[in-house]
Amino acid sequence: MSNSPSAKDSATTNATTPDRPEDEKLPFRLLVVYGLQHILTMYAGAVAPALVIGSAAGLANDPAAMGILVSGALLMAGIATLLQTVGHRKVGAQMPIVVACSFVPVSAIATLAAGQDGENMPVALGASMAAGVFALLLTPFFGQLIRFFPPIVTGTIITVIGISLMPVAAGWIMDDATTVLDDGSTVPAAPMANLALAGVTLAVILIGSRVFPGIWGRLSILFGLVVGTLIAIPFGMADFSRVGEADVVFNPTSVFYFGAPEFEVAAIATMCVIMLVVLTEGASHIIAVGEITGSKVDAKRISAGLRADVSGSIIGPIFNTTPTSSFAQNIGLLALTGIRSRYVVAAGAGILLLLGMFPILGGVMAALPTPVLGGAGLVLFGTVASSGVKTLTKVDFTNNLNLILVATSIGVAIIPLAYPTFYSFLPEAVEMIAHSGIIGAAIVSILLNICFNVIGRPSSGPLSDIDQEDIGSAGPGEAKYSDHAGHAYRDGTADPV
Repeated sequence: MSNSPSAKDSATTNATTPDRPEDEKLPFRLLVVYGLQHILTMYAGAVAPALVIGSAAGLANDPAAMGILVSGALLMAGIATLLQTVGHRKVGAQMPIVVACSFVPVSAIATLAAGQDGENMPVALGASMAAGVFALLLTPFFGQLIRFFPPIVTGTIITVIGISLMPVAAGWIMDDATTVLDDGSTVPAAPMANLALAGVTLAVILIGSRVFPGIWGRLSILFGLVVGTLIAIPFGMADFSRVGEADVVFNPTSVFYFGAPEFEVAAIATMCVIMLVVLTEGASHIIAVGEITGSKVDAKRISAGLRADVSGSIIGPIFNTTPTSSFAQNIGLLALTGIRSRYVVAAGAGILLLLGMFPILGGVMAALPTPVLGGAGLVLFGTVASSGVKTLTKVDFTNNLNLILVATSIGVAIIPLAYPTFYSFLPEAVEMIAHSGIIGAAIVSILLNICFNVIGRPSSGPLSDIDQEDIGSAGPGEAKYSDHAGHAYRDGTADPV
């Protein structure tokens, strides 16, 4: 699986040469090999949302339920990726784009699903489904809306998303452990064994990222999970005894496993705001792939791609999973390998479907020691935050108003993280929305951007060209923009589909 140019040239000798570079057809063996490379690159990020949401829903000690969540995430990723790569011209950009459960809504859905034994999962999944329909209705007109989501807005929101996920990683490391203070009271605290296990996992990931070249460096999170778990076993910190409770093969009766979706107005309103960010992220990723492949990207193609992206929100709840979006790390892999065929990614989608057919694999993933997951989560969730920061580096901060915009948005977002009861005086429905730092950051950044950069000005400012090095190091949740690709779409001057 060499990534050198010579290897790529020899590998594609027997490939067809189509009019569109993404329509290149490779021999079957290469489709499988390169498709597997895409899946290995995104696997850890694809299952992490299910693990976070399952833990928040009180299912961490239920391998059967967690297996269904992970299995559903993989199945939906396979379905959505097939729609994106092979789908109809109205649904799917027909480009080499991997689609899986997005990090963007994770914190909000975890808040909605919080409870015991998955009791609130129907509310979270119902909100996801309703917001998916809302997003689908917006796709023909999103060119007129995306102007309100320049890098300063998306960068701020994605940074907040990463920050808001950090308590999840800390909670995994602590694993519900407590310590007794001098006055006899108990407080949550991480035992030394947990800290050591998380530290070893983190060290393996960091060393792997530094030492291993290319694709292997991108697999360092998986290496860290494996090494951390192997170390935990002899110390009795890993328990796989209940893995057998998960179904070996996908059981059709597991659809709507937590019951029929429930639709609550406050929950739906929260998710609708989140889906605006998902749409923006998806549009920018499609533009980025167009840059890398040299393909034409216009408003119609972006709209078709966004329909495939949001399919996970509408279809996903059937398989007990959450909104999907394109994965930026796989865009980086396109730039790294130069393999532009959408059929390679379609083959990867087949692998995802195959993996999703075995929930027992999800049960194994769910049984990993939580301190190991916490050590990996520090990097995984931190990558989301750093992706937002990197997007913000494309913003012109010589204008002090942009500094104020970011500062105010992040400040509003941090309040409910620092003081979870800050908005408890509000009515329950309002508190649910206000409690989400992501929603707060989104609303504040959008409104301030309109006030500071839109009203009375000809445009919201220039958007940065895509930097190939940045694409190569893209993390989950990172939005990318280009001045010349899709410019009319973003400015709202292109014809809607």
